Amino acid sequence: MIKQTSLLLSFIGVLALSACATAPNSMINDPLENINRTTLKFNDAADRVVLEPIAKGYRAVTPSAGRTVMANFLRNLNSPVVIGNQILQGDVQGTANATARVVINTLAGFGGILDLAAEGGIEHEPEDFGQTLAKWGVGDGMFIVLPLIGPSSLRDASGLLVDSYADPLTTYLFNVDEEHLQYTRTAVEVVSQREQLIEVINDLRRNSFDYYAAIRSAYVQNRQSLINDGDLGDFSEYDEF
Repeated sequence: MIKQTSLLLSFIGVLALSACATAPNSMINDPLENINRTTLKFNDAADRVVLEPIAKGYRAVTPSAGRTVMANFLRNLNSPVVIGNQILQGDVQGTANATARVVINTLAGFGGILDLAAEGGIEHEPEDFGQTLAKWGVGDGMFIVLPLIGPSSLRDASGLLVDSYADPLTTYLFNVDEEHLQYTRTAVEVVSQREQLIEVINDLRRNSFDYYAAIRSAYVQNRQSLINDGDLGDFSEYDEF
């Protein structure tokens, strides 16, 4: 009950704060910039010491095909969350595509390790509750950098919380006292995503005059493109942010 109450309060909070703290699309609402910069420095240090070496080790010992299989499998596991958000957004075509993807890839793609749906022209369309809130008219709210998680916004952080509770696999594993499997899944997802971003993050570190501003801009523009179901354009490299 305490968890559900906290979730509800967080959800109400993001709706209220986003409604009154949203900047125009051309601006970035960042009143916590000093705190965010400090958090980013902490995240960056932790990444350099722990996560980046693990991601590089994962790449070194796992063939490209193996990494693709793992990424496909993890993405397939997240399909119920994607489908749920498509439904909440009223996207009939998106719901049909996401449902077709999970059926095809689970049954014919050996549990999702092969993305046969994409080969057949049904591409993956990432959807989360942050995007759903945006479709419902909820503004971004302030830009925030979450410890160990990274760039986000008040709306998207609340969406992340809702998605974590809405994931049926997560709920099942916790209900049967198999939490360690969920923690393992999360750890593997983080390493897989970080491996895909090795070159991107290194490029940002080397070439950005202001690393914080570069990450903030990439995140905000990418999220706006995802919300609009549009081409990520110049920010296609940053889709995992």
